[in-house]
Amino acid sequence: MTRGRPMRADARRNYERLLKVAAEAFAEHGEGASLDDIAKRAGVGSGTLYRHFPTRQALLEAAYLDRVEALAARAGELAEELPPGEALVAWLGELCVGTIQVRGMRSLLGSAVKDGSEAAVTACGTNMNEAAARLVGAAQREGTLRADVEPIDVLRLAHGVATASELANGDSGAIRRYVSLLTEGLLTQGLPATR
Repeated sequence: MTRGRPMRADARRNYERLLKVAAEAFAEHGEGASLDDIAKRAGVGSGTLYRHFPTRQALLEAAYLDRVEALAARAGELAEELPPGEALVAWLGELCVGTIQVRGMRSLLGSAVKDGSEAAVTACGTNMNEAAARLVGAAQREGTLRADVEPIDVLRLAHGVATASELANGDSGAIRRYVSLLTEGLLTQGLPATR
């Protein structure tokens, strides 16, 4: 998000539309997606794009951070909708799918959880660590998650599942299977692994 004074409503809409279109374009074409095409698809001029995002890297980082924030927020939504163990399993599946869908997400998630130290935790890592900690803590208090599982373990395992699923061409059936195999080892009892 651009810093400084608050954005006008139309500027905010343009900013959000640019982020959405950029994430789609980067997913389709990788990091080399055309910035002019992104502006056109968002219904704004190139000048508007560059006012919000002066460089390609700034747009990439903002689009990925937006996606990570959405995944982290989804953890809170699931925590409100489902019992703790089921919320953790559902979020793990969505995290794996999201990691595959947005190219580069896996590498951002990977660098954020590489060693769990403060030095390695980026803004993305902070959001994901907080989301994972909320779900892990709730599932442990409920008694459905092993007491020795740490939030960083869940994030690292999600990164591994996303990598394995990519080897299976990102097939949603493979993701469900791998999440199911993974959660059988994490949970203390026979909770359904997929919804």
